Amino acid sequence: MIDNFENEYFGIGIQNGKTPENLGVLWRSAQNLGASFIFTIGNRYAKQACDTHNAVKSMPYFHYKDFDDFFKHLPKGAMLVGVEKTEDALPIEDFKHPKRCVYLLGAEDHGLSNKAIEKSHFLVQFKSELSLNVAVAGSIVMYDRNRNKPRFIRAKE
Repeated sequence: MIDNFENEYFGIGIQNGKTPENLGVLWRSAQNLGASFIFTIGNRYAKQACDTHNAVKSMPYFHYKDFDDFFKHLPKGAMLVGVEKTEDALPIEDFKHPKRCVYLLGAEDHGLSNKAIEKSHFLVQFKSELSLNVAVAGSIVMYDRNRNKPRFIRAKE
């Protein structure tokens, strides 16, 4: 079902991000590609020098100590979309993005935690032999969302 783009939002973040550069670049892309909020899970990063647009001061930023903390604070009605190369992940080209969702990326060296994969409503992946840089992967997801594609509409609760 195709619906208008009213009442849509999305957030994007990284679980156990590896480098501050990746985080800063992702935040800059998030600001440019329409994210409503950004977040981090875990403590593997330091300052974000690459956030040259100061996205962290321009949109809501949330930090969660671990996945459980993050998951219990998902916005009501939002779908969790994990970005991970798994056997069950849908190709991003065919994916109908939910109207309201949160995209979760993992670090390049470890990917998403097993719990994050388990709890994701959807998993998406890219056609690539190897993993992509997390900031590049997040940018591709947001770009794909911004294409004029049909949205998945969650049934009323």
